[in-house]
Amino acid sequence: MKIPSTVRFPLAVSIIFLSACAAALTLYDAVSLLSPYGWWHAMTATDLSDPHELLARYAFAPRVAVSILAGASLGLAGLLLSHSLSNPLAEPTTLGTSAGAGLALTASTLYAPSLLAMGGRGMVALAGAAAATGLTFAIGWRRRGSPVSLVLSGLVVTMVSGSAAAGLIALDSDNLSAIFVWQSGSLVQSGDRAAQTLLVCLLVAFSVCRLLARPLTILGFEDALARSLGQSPGRIRFVAILTGVVLAANVVSFVGVIAFIGLAAPVFSRILGARSFHRQLVAAPALGALMLWLIDRVVFHLESGSDIPTGAAAALVGAPVLLFALASLRYGGTLRAKPAAPVGLALKVRWPALVAFITLITIASFTFGRGPGGWEWLAWDMWQEMAPYRLPRIAVSFGAGILLAVAGAMLQTSSGNPMASPEFLGASGGAALGVLVLMLVVPYELQNAMVNVAAALGSLAALTLLLGIMLRRDMIPERVLLTGWLIAIFASSVASLVLAGGDTRVQWLQLWLTGSTYRASATDAIITLSAALLSLAALPFIARWLVILPLGRSVATSAGVPVTRAYALILTIAAGATAVATVVIGPLSFIGLMAPHFARLIGFRRPMLQIYAAAFIGASILVISDWIGRTVIYPWQVPAGLVAALVGAPAFIWLMRRPT
Repeated sequence: MKIPSTVRFPLAVSIIFLSACAAALTLYDAVSLLSPYGWWHAMTATDLSDPHELLARYAFAPRVAVSILAGASLGLAGLLLSHSLSNPLAEPTTLGTSAGAGLALTASTLYAPSLLAMGGRGMVALAGAAAATGLTFAIGWRRRGSPVSLVLSGLVVTMVSGSAAAGLIALDSDNLSAIFVWQSGSLVQSGDRAAQTLLVCLLVAFSVCRLLARPLTILGFEDALARSLGQSPGRIRFVAILTGVVLAANVVSFVGVIAFIGLAAPVFSRILGARSFHRQLVAAPALGALMLWLIDRVVFHLESGSDIPTGAAAALVGAPVLLFALASLRYGGTLRAKPAAPVGLALKVRWPALVAFITLITIASFTFGRGPGGWEWLAWDMWQEMAPYRLPRIAVSFGAGILLAVAGAMLQTSSGNPMASPEFLGASGGAALGVLVLMLVVPYELQNAMVNVAAALGSLAALTLLLGIMLRRDMIPERVLLTGWLIAIFASSVASLVLAGGDTRVQWLQLWLTGSTYRASATDAIITLSAALLSLAALPFIARWLVILPLGRSVATSAGVPVTRAYALILTIAAGATAVATVVIGPLSFIGLMAPHFARLIGFRRPMLQIYAAAFIGASILVISDWIGRTVIYPWQVPAGLVAALVGAPAFIWLMRRPT
């Protein structure tokens, strides 16, 4: 990654500055807790009857040590992954490593706590991290390891792992707040075990890197050159990736997911002058340690009685860093597809068959289900009694499915990007961010109208940002997708802060984030269906634009299309549709991605027919997801958004593994 000369600052000055800031805050906090003599006594002969000495010895000091060691571990892990893959975006968070470890630990904590005993916590985290990283490589390497394709695959694995973890938590909501705090990266400690283990693992990993410093340096060149020098690039790359995965899993096992430190530390080490791998091997862990140490000290001052996850705060800082890396990254491929190219299977499904399928699905979701007596059809005389409970949920799911599918189909068609969708272009994340900001500003119970307006503004702001990016000539689809993901990750970080902050509305927020239709009302149904009808009615007015825009800006301009205005109107419609859908089912789902592809697969190739078909397919998917969530583990329920996300994951993985 080429760094402009205007931003090359001395590495030593930056390290000294960060060290001074972190040390000053730490010294201030330490002196506020105990006198210098009290600290000496607390560390050498702790008085167990003195709460201040106990707090200093077993909470404050271990937290500082863990922040330094965890930051150094993540910095080293990020360096190994980015260097071995020649990909400046590769780090434990973007490759799914941390999310896989977090999912494994969440599942074990909730349903198999015995696996965590006797030192098994690290092994569980390592197994999850290795599985998730392996899946990322299996998906992304199909495109010859294109840097952005690999990271995009990792972000998908991260989202799927997060959805699965949220689903497990939804089934067992005991200690909900504590789990959310840990998942978001909390450095709160109650002893030395974490610091000791992190130190041993870091020393071993650093020793391995020092022994392999020359082969790892050669790994930065072409594989053919490395082989000519007597090295085995495959083996060296495997050792480097394995070391990075072990470091990341070890950090997650003790403090949860800390986002983007592994990305920021190597990037900053290069920006600040560490050009050779030998220098980066020292600079990246040092910068990672100092950044996390400083962020944790700032978080400690801002907590004010509530436990703010340091990992979430690090994500808020790390998002701009990833944007900077995106601006400097050279891409090795593209996901742009020719608009008229045939896609996949040669299926031909007629409108009557599609309408009949949707009708049967809707009727079955209302009349067939699971009750105290097992699986049963709803008796005729019970229809009127059950209608107020089931019909609003079905109607909301139907309308939200149409809205998300229309938004996704419009975005894919207008951009010529088969991976465009509200989930990957930040529309859902923007809507969620709007609602979260509203929660932070408004202390009392939120009204539906307020939530709708906040979600619409957030979604529109996110897509407006994407509009500016899409109109840049040098901006290809993968970079647009990753920028959208940044918005979603930023929203997730804010959600973590709210969930961990003790807000009395946390239960509502948790249900909303996972896409629950449990509280759907007749008013919600009317609003959602009305918005769905309006979005469908608007399509004929922009039909010509949707056909011409995928051909490119120059072609569209020569055909008389006002490109900027056309994109603005399309994104406004997509933002409004996404906002309404996100309000009722939350930001988790793959409907906007899946439905347009399924429409093409069953024979609807022309843009307008494809969008209308995608709308009804999206409605069917979400109605089915709501029915599955309502019946699969009766009497408990799984949110429809989670079910849709988990069902959509295999579909996306299949799409990513396709050669075109």
